[in-house]
Amino acid sequence: MITAVATLVAVTGCTAEQDKGSAGPGEAKGGSAALAAVDSLTVKGRAPKTGYSRERFGTAWADTDSNSCDTRDDILKRDLKEVKFTGGTCKVTYGLLDPDPYSGKEITYRRGRSQVDIDHVVALSDAWQKGAKYWDPSKRIALANDPLNLLAVDAPTNRGKGDGDAATWLPPNKAYRCEYVAAQVAVKKKYGLWVTAAEQSAMKKVLAGCPDQKLPTGGNPTRAPERFRAR
Repeated sequence: MITAVATLVAVTGCTAEQDKGSAGPGEAKGGSAALAAVDSLTVKGRAPKTGYSRERFGTAWADTDSNSCDTRDDILKRDLKEVKFTGGTCKVTYGLLDPDPYSGKEITYRRGRSQVDIDHVVALSDAWQKGAKYWDPSKRIALANDPLNLLAVDAPTNRGKGDGDAATWLPPNKAYRCEYVAAQVAVKKKYGLWVTAAEQSAMKKVLAGCPDQKLPTGGNPTRAPERFRAR
């Protein structure tokens, strides 16, 4: 709901490799502590979901970084191990998610029978209700395809998340929660999305247990190229 930008760095508890694309959730280099960054987020109530649709964020998996691969395959290439392709180096047909950050399990990816989703760490519906409703389409398209906000994960676990924020859903794999929440903070800070009071409290509670957790950086620009359109 992944690349020719930003330097990919090693991820504690994630599976990204150094030659697989741009920075994604949990990948922090330098950067201030995520806990301190929570206080920089605007706190407001959740706006109505009225008017939301996936199409408001453009066509799914648009190639906004212009590398001739769609965003979904970019993220699969970045996050899976033992990747195999068909017809070049874009279309991922096989790989291992080892471990899945949300469940901690090892999952085999096979194209057409996939148990792997590409999750928007900050769900698009959540973003819509916390500022994105008022953006121009170019910024919404950028958010939907930004590697900083995208992660290959176990499909059933991800679908239980829905559009939950940190106050309503956290990964069952407790070892990944600090990195997950840090990624949400990073995305919301980058795009100027707000948080609810309950969400801010939940973020602080998680990050208090890992006060040195860095804030991920990188990803794509916050505006998509002009050729992309959304409703």
